[in-house]
Amino acid sequence: MDIFEIQGGKRLSGTTRVSGAKNAVLPLMAASLLADGPVEIVGAPRLRDISTLGKVLEHMGASVERTEADGDGRETVRIDPRKIEKAEAPYDLVKTMRASVLVLGPLAARHGRARISLPGGCAIGARPIDQHLKGLELLGARTTLAEGYVEVDATKLRGCVIYFDMKTVTGTENLMMAATLAKGTTLLKNAAREPEVCDLAKALRAMGADIEGDGTDEIVVRGVASLRGIRHEVISDRIEASTLLLAGAITGGDVTVAGADPAAMDAVLTKLQESGAEITASPGSVRVRREGPIRSTNIETSPYPGFPTDVQAQFMAYLCLGDGFCIVRETIFENRFMHVAELRRMGAKIDVSGSTAAVKGVPSLSGAPLMATDLRASASLVIAGLAAKGTTEVLRIYHLDRGYEALENKLSSLGARIARVRE
Repeated sequence: MDIFEIQGGKRLSGTTRVSGAKNAVLPLMAASLLADGPVEIVGAPRLRDISTLGKVLEHMGASVERTEADGDGRETVRIDPRKIEKAEAPYDLVKTMRASVLVLGPLAARHGRARISLPGGCAIGARPIDQHLKGLELLGARTTLAEGYVEVDATKLRGCVIYFDMKTVTGTENLMMAATLAKGTTLLKNAAREPEVCDLAKALRAMGADIEGDGTDEIVVRGVASLRGIRHEVISDRIEASTLLLAGAITGGDVTVAGADPAAMDAVLTKLQESGAEITASPGSVRVRREGPIRSTNIETSPYPGFPTDVQAQFMAYLCLGDGFCIVRETIFENRFMHVAELRRMGAKIDVSGSTAAVKGVPSLSGAPLMATDLRASASLVIAGLAAKGTTEVLRIYHLDRGYEALENKLSSLGARIARVRE
């Protein structure tokens, strides 16, 4: 099993490029099931979750291939769905990733049926798919749960009004995809507004879908007879970009993340500025510099455009070296403080009560052997290790490989002393 070995205390500087967004690529791959021709996704990173979903599509009968990098190092995933035979996703393929549920809507819409195993992924709390199933039933499908599988019979979908009881990104994406081939008009109310939802809507429109309102709370989808294959350039990964900026900020560095979209990161950039970091943003680039102390600042996660839950752990690691006291409140997932115990092993002072963490800044952190528990918690431990005195070992970094493409290489290019070693 691979681990990260980090020699902390090195100031990071320089420029690195952000990868394409994992959370945009996965729904785009699922959307290929709707098309009557190949779908090419430009800028898809090499990540475990993307590889896993590719295997799911291949199991169904699709052709999935990755083409050579273009001039700027980006690669393309090409999916040809025209030989789909099995509308199913078995447990052994989807047990490690939550996003597998995204094939449910496209399979129901295009093939009239679906059978997928209940999804897995990070153990950060209950993430039920009841909103997905409720929406499919309102569209006219019949859903059943049996032996750990969701089965859908959807011979004829019809437009309807779907109100989400809570903000759900994958739920919005799944039902938006299902509605593209339904008869009539579908209104999605209390829809998620994330940039990844908008990127999917943009791709679907290029495929021939009739969608408007993405980026707002209400999305209108007018069903069409068919969708065509496309070539689509995926948006950059705002979570990876935020992680790289925090790595620069915690080390008192000067780091530029090329390819980042500052408009999609406004909440994170605002909080970095509140903490004393200097942010320089331009189209396709964000630079962070920090020379003075880290000013302790409160954060509270919320659906987009609020502060993203996927950056909470990384920002908490940064605040561990703040000049005072602050509160971190998690409102999205109930188990998203699993990194706290590991940060305490490094000397962090954090008290947790329910969904609230009280962080008292300390002058320094000390390197230690650490155990990663989930994707973003893993990233927070790496960030802490970069600033800590001595050596930090981060175990179970397979979590990181689910969502960060060659993270150690990007950090090394900025001057970090980090290496992937075989345990």
